[in-house]
Amino acid sequence: MRYLTAGESHGPQLTTIIEGVPAGLTLLAEHINEDLARRQKGYGRGRRMQIEKDEVKILSGVRHGKTLGSPITLVVENRDWKHWTNIMGIEPPADDTEEVKRKVTRPRPGHADLNGAIKYGHRDMRNVLERSSARETTVRVAAGAVAKRILAELGIRIASHVVEIGGVKAEHTAYTSLEELQQVTEQSPVRCFDAEAEKKMMAAIDEAKEKGDSIGGIVEVIVEGVPVGVGSYVHYDRKLDAKIAAAIVSINAFKGVEFGIGFEAARRFGSEVHDEIIWSEETGYTRKTNRLGGFEGGMTTGMPIVVRGVMKPIPTLYKPLMSVDIETKEPFAASIERSDSCAVPAASVVAEAVVAWEIANAIVEQFGQDRIDLIIENVEAMRRYAKEF
Repeated sequence: MRYLTAGESHGPQLTTIIEGVPAGLTLLAEHINEDLARRQKGYGRGRRMQIEKDEVKILSGVRHGKTLGSPITLVVENRDWKHWTNIMGIEPPADDTEEVKRKVTRPRPGHADLNGAIKYGHRDMRNVLERSSARETTVRVAAGAVAKRILAELGIRIASHVVEIGGVKAEHTAYTSLEELQQVTEQSPVRCFDAEAEKKMMAAIDEAKEKGDSIGGIVEVIVEGVPVGVGSYVHYDRKLDAKIAAAIVSINAFKGVEFGIGFEAARRFGSEVHDEIIWSEETGYTRKTNRLGGFEGGMTTGMPIVVRGVMKPIPTLYKPLMSVDIETKEPFAASIERSDSCAVPAASVVAEAVVAWEIANAIVEQFGQDRIDLIIENVEAMRRYAKEF
């Protein structure tokens, strides 16, 4: 499977076209809208989330609630577009208003503004920031929601939560099931399982907002039920953990990724890192621990996939950093666009979406058929084989 996204932050709409989704999959707008709403929540979000209420329109590839096997087109309209029609219009402007003439010439540190302007030759950096905006993740979440429908048909469960914000770490994360984790975190303003840490995280966000600053954090995605051997050790570009790592770091403002105990492995002996293999007639092969986060050799082990991503603080600040005007070359305080003081809770939903996509894509490719019912049969056959091996 593959998808492309199109659209600008303040353009008319965001669009994704998804190719390769198997036929016969139940898919309704409500499946996607649920995740779009989750993405817009979270303590620390800015005014944009009060303007937009994201809802998807399915324009192709689905008939009577079932996928057809043909490309799926999903559209999310930008309600704020009506205030940006002159600035972001497709056609050349009919008049020379101040609104139309206004250019962005002051690159913001930490954004794509200056690099993108140099790359594409833009003297107005709005041409860069409109596309490099995290608003684009709206339709990546929509594509991820489609992938989650595939996973659900295969009995694969996925959840995400926040484990750290602004140096405040969640200490109590001993959930008994993904269902419990989801139930608790969906009610949390910061999507955190630890109630005490939740309060401290919210206080840290408030403090950053009062200072005109921003803070980042760490999110975790867990996937259960993926069969053994998804991915490959044969080629570097078919390793599933590598694909997931790339997907996580592709999210705006994400700067790091780890699986299982991750970077902690550098500080331990090998005997404290690798997962011993055990076997029983009831479960087949499994592991005593899951320190490697469900992967060995670029392939799934059958253990839960555990991946974490590090999100840096959003670089758009209300106490802006210094920059240089590209027209005058004079130093200025960087221009301010609408911003969140913390978007880590929302980013956990985006991380969940991109992980779901990579896993669903790998499964469709490996057990690939054009029909969801045949993919289900092949996956079940693999599960039986692995248990009896």
